[in-house]
Amino acid sequence: MSVAVTGHTGPMVRDLSLAARERPLRRALALAAVAVLGAWLGLLVVGSITGLGGIRTPVGPVDTRMALEPSLNGGTRIDVPPLGALDLASHTAPLRLDVAVDRLDPVRSRALVERPERISGLQEEIAEDVTTGARDLAVRSGVAVLTGATALGLVVFRTPRRALACGGLALALLATCGISAYATWNPKSVLEPKFSGLLSSAPSVVGNARSIVTEFDVYQKELARLVTNVTRLYDATSTLPTYQPDPGTMRVLHVSDIHLNPAAWHIISSLVEQYDIDVIIDSGDTMDHGSAAENAFLDAIPDLGAPYVWVRGNHDSRTTQSYLSRLKNTHVLDDGRAVTVGGLRIAGIGDPQFTPDRSVLAPGDDAERRAGSRLAAALRAQQRAGTPVDIAVAHNPVAARQTDGAVPLALAGHVHRREFSVLPGGTSLKIEGSTGGGGLRAVQNETPEKVHASVLYLDRTNRRLQAWDEITLGGLGLTTAEVSRHLPGP
Repeated sequence: MSVAVTGHTGPMVRDLSLAARERPLRRALALAAVAVLGAWLGLLVVGSITGLGGIRTPVGPVDTRMALEPSLNGGTRIDVPPLGALDLASHTAPLRLDVAVDRLDPVRSRALVERPERISGLQEEIAEDVTTGARDLAVRSGVAVLTGATALGLVVFRTPRRALACGGLALALLATCGISAYATWNPKSVLEPKFSGLLSSAPSVVGNARSIVTEFDVYQKELARLVTNVTRLYDATSTLPTYQPDPGTMRVLHVSDIHLNPAAWHIISSLVEQYDIDVIIDSGDTMDHGSAAENAFLDAIPDLGAPYVWVRGNHDSRTTQSYLSRLKNTHVLDDGRAVTVGGLRIAGIGDPQFTPDRSVLAPGDDAERRAGSRLAAALRAQQRAGTPVDIAVAHNPVAARQTDGAVPLALAGHVHRREFSVLPGGTSLKIEGSTGGGGLRAVQNETPEKVHASVLYLDRTNRRLQAWDEITLGGLGLTTAEVSRHLPGP
């Protein structure tokens, strides 16, 4: 008996043949997708957790951390926390080079200042440091990519052979990206960086930074140019007025309206060390509610590195004042009391209002004027006694203005913005912004309030204000910094 197959066998055979051809294509696409995803995860997860994807390496006078990050646009990003960042269109590849400047090493920086002859060889040193770092980064990134792709392949395909194939494909992709970056490298990008924020810092970071920049002949090689652009972020002397404080200049750090923000203590401590501060003057509102439960917040003051002079603000209670007066290296001013700290005679008065106590009707500006008048009377009494006051401090500018003609310089806060004016009687009034960035309540604002502090330079002979530096940091979640120098004028 014979069986005849007729009719529709041709289409069935073609369908089976097409399916057989599609299966290897699908497997290859799945393999490639797992390799790419695994490599991506390897750089992101393995690198960030174990450090295999990034390295820490010294580059000239700075300590850096280098890492590769997946990116659609490529390029190089240099982070200089807390000052900000700059982006360079250095190459085109699906990988971005991230360089984070952890710190400017004071030992290596001072060595450059003290031994200028080393600058001539710094270009080669920087190039060698970056080359070594890039080599180590390539090896560790390869390990991270291989680990991530192999591990994901083992999870997805459950066979060692395909998992190893994913790892090998990921390594090949990384090598291809490296070749693409090398082929599209743009050395001119280091001369046209895109800055995020106003990146600068005080010249005291590295001494006379201007002389370093002008003599820094490192623009002949692209790697040296890259690092030099980072180092120049710290240089502010080209934009500051010509006044340069000498070693005998008295330095006062004026802060205000911290409003229970613990980050302020770290900022103040850093500024005290960087500027070699003689006295810290806080014009009040250190607290938010003035409750006894908040008092522990003040325990950081004795360790700030300089004497702390304080007046009560409208958010500071008598309980706050009593607790603070018992802390070491702290001077509480009230009712026109004067103290001599760091060679300066300072007097102040506490704010007559206590806003958090809703049961007490706020007395308003009239009470502030009366408090300021009491402070002015105390200042004139000190002058008649032969112990004139150099600086008067009140929280509210309304009170501070009443001291016009009785003291050379008056400091205030309260309004969360900076102002400087010379009053009709000749007294200079300096109002500081919020050193706490408005405090923890700043999270309620659409735009974060900036952090403000000022370094005042006073002549040691006549105690007069010569200049001041205004330090402005980005508010909550922002990494920008600005240092601007101001002169009081004739």
